[in-house]
Amino acid sequence: MSKKRIINNIYGFPLRVFLLTSLFFFSFLFNGGSISLGAANSLPLASLISKMQETYDRTRDLKANFVQEVALKSVGRTEREEGILYLKNPKRMLWDYQKPRIKKLVVNPQKAWLYIPEDRAVYVQSADQIFKSKMAIRFLSGMGKLREDFQVSFSETGAVDRDGNYRLKLIPKAAGLGTDQLNLTVDKKSYQIIEGGFTDAYGNATRIRFSNIKVNNRFDDRKFDFKVPAGVEVFNMR
Repeated sequence: MSKKRIINNIYGFPLRVFLLTSLFFFSFLFNGGSISLGAANSLPLASLISKMQETYDRTRDLKANFVQEVALKSVGRTEREEGILYLKNPKRMLWDYQKPRIKKLVVNPQKAWLYIPEDRAVYVQSADQIFKSKMAIRFLSGMGKLREDFQVSFSETGAVDRDGNYRLKLIPKAAGLGTDQLNLTVDKKSYQIIEGGFTDAYGNATRIRFSNIKVNNRFDDRKFDFKVPAGVEVFNMR
């Protein structure tokens, strides 16, 4: 496989989708947290949004297990992956993929590394390219305001799912996110975001479920650095 093909298509998962997914869920996981609000069927939408924003402002870092499924339209296949996500505000994240293949996406304010041990390859990019979206930089800098950037409503098919968890629909007010709708599920007891989904401009549908969410772990910034192992080929992406 050519270098160009490798860079643009990693195990059938387009790199642009990988990075888009990272930005979306980095942004919205920081809106999760412990909120005491009462019964789901009596909570006004405005109250839920306000509490989510308050939690965003208090959250310094986050750790969560995740299961990610991406339905790739171009090849008619769904990729399922599992791992652990680490986030720290501002602009630091580590997606540690453990199944079915090991890979890591490490991002800090300076650089982004996508490491695939099986290929003995790491793809390096300036963080400026990752954070070039105005919408993304607002969220990742801790300044995101849901009601300013999105039209937020309960899902058209019901405010809660069969387990009583909240279901939200977010429509971007401006272009630049690569999708026209985000769907979030918020736990009815902890009020953490436990699931999110969107379809990108290429028709690929992404769904991520989170569990074992822990906030304010006091992660050291060094956790979000990456040292290239010996014998690994480095591809500089433009």
